[in-house]
Amino acid sequence: MAKGLTADELRTEPEDVLVTKLKEAKEELFNLRFQAATGQLDNHGRLRQVKREIARIYTVMRERELGIVTVAEEPEAQEDVKSND
Repeated sequence: MAKGLTADELRTEPEDVLVTKLKEAKEELFNLRFQAATGQLDNHGRLRQVKREIARIYTVMRERELGIVTVAEEPEAQEDVKSND
């Protein structure tokens, strides 16, 4: 089974990279849907993978918008606490 992007990998990416990956994934999804409609799609599982990648990217972007602590931010926060002691 092919492995796509994980949420942990996406959390370490800067915002502009996420936007770029989102745009690319949406373009790929459009092309896959077009191939499916014309009967040219070979790998139907790829549709599901791309949809999930898009959902993961949106989830990470929303976490940042809400200020939820992410994996990439945790070590920095712990260093700040240690330096204040």
